[in-house]
This record gives sequence, structure tokens and C-alpha cells, in this order.
Amino acid sequence: MWTPWLNSPRRHRNSLPSSPSSPSHSRTLPVNFSCSSFKDIQSLIQEKPEPTLPKSPSLFRRVLISTTFLRALGAASRTTVTPSSKVTLPPGLENRVVIYYTSLRVVRRTFDDCRAVRAILRCFHVAVDERDVSIDDNFREELNGILNRKSVTLPRVFIGGVYIGGVDDVKQLHENGELNSLIERLPKSNQNGCCDCCGGFRFVVCDECNGSHKVFTEKNVFKSCLSCNANGLIRCPACFFILPRNTR
Repeated sequence: MWTPWLNSPRRHRNSLPSSPSSPSHSRTLPVNFSCSSFKDIQSLIQEKPEPTLPKSPSLFRRVLISTTFLRALGAASRTTVTPSSKVTLPPGLENRVVIYYTSLRVVRRTFDDCRAVRAILRCFHVAVDERDVSIDDNFREELNGILNRKSVTLPRVFIGGVYIGGVDDVKQLHENGELNSLIERLPKSNQNGCCDCCGGFRFVVCDECNGSHKVFTEKNVFKSCLSCNANGLIRCPACFFILPRNTR
């Protein structure tokens, strides 16, 4: 008896499984296999070439190189610190350590630099002439005249009549041990700590005008006191017994 479903090619192929050893089972798909539903598979499995580097460096790389170069240049300049030539200082300061600084905290970095340099110089126990430009404006004018500049950043240090420089120069000389060789020949200080007279401020109230900067004359008029600065202060006599009272 003839059965139509057995003689159907389509039914026969689907109903009879192929043997594992048959050639059709070990046949692999060709490399150029393509199908409408998997049309992107071939493009995904293909190896893509390595991206080539741009001819010109990126902006980040250029900034990194320039920053590294500037740091190296700054380090090289700091390692070659040498004292400058002699300058013209006020009389009596040729054989002393002189520092021009400020005690105001308006600019935090400047205040910290001044405090750091003062601490370094005080470690050597030598007579340091500390000239605070925030208390006496004449010191700032004096410093500008010495360096022949209109505006000078603080602090500024002079040792034995030789201009040393600012905070970076002093720190570099201190780390190299050269600062000790410059200071050791100077006279030692007789102060064994904070001054009992001024408390370390280096200034006291003028005893002639009592801090008013005005004195009463015999002609019943007031005139400016010649012994103190505009703030009515004079240099501490215990700290600067060698220097005259008039700081102008």
C-alpha cells in the first residue's frame, strides 16, 4: 500500500536523523557564509587594523610635556643658587643679617614665606636685623632703593652686605649647607630667646610722644616726632642696641 507521507522528500529528510559519521555532519560552513538574518556577523569577526597614532600629539600630551619641562627647568634654576653681588645697605648693616619681611596676614603665602625664612635665620643664633615693612613704610622704600625696583616681593635677605634673595634661595642654600658658611663668620646674637622688652615684635611705643607721633613744642604747636615712625613706634632698644633710635 502506498503511503504518501513516506514518499514525500521533505517529510523523509526531516524525519530521518543523520548519522554522526555521515559526511554531511562534519561539513563546516564556508568562510564566506552569509545569511540575510546574520548579515553583520562576517564584518564583526573580521580583524580590524590597529588605529594609527596621529601625526601631531594630543592636547593633553602637549600640556603634560610642557609642564614636565617647566618643572625640570625650575628645579635646575633652584639648584644653581649663588649669592648676588654686594649692594649698598644702610650704615651699620654690612656685617649683619638683614631680612625685609611683613607680619601682616593679608596674603597668606607671603606671610608663610616670611615666617619660614625668619625661623631658618634664627636657628643660627646670629644678630638678625628684622625690618617689618608693614610696621614702618620707610623700610619698603629703603628696600626698593637698595634693589632699584619699584615693587619687591617679600621676604628679602642680605647676609654680610651680600644680597641672597627670597624664600626659595634661602631654603636652597640652607639645604645645601651653604647658608651656614655665609653666616658663621658673623657675630653671634646675645638674645637667648624671645626679647623681654618687645616680645619679639622688634618695635616698642615711642617714649617721647607716647605713640602719637606728635610732640608739643615751646611755641604751643604740635609737630611730628622725629624719634619714631608714622605709627609712633621705635626699634626695640634691647634687640637693636647698636642702631640709632631714628629708623628713618
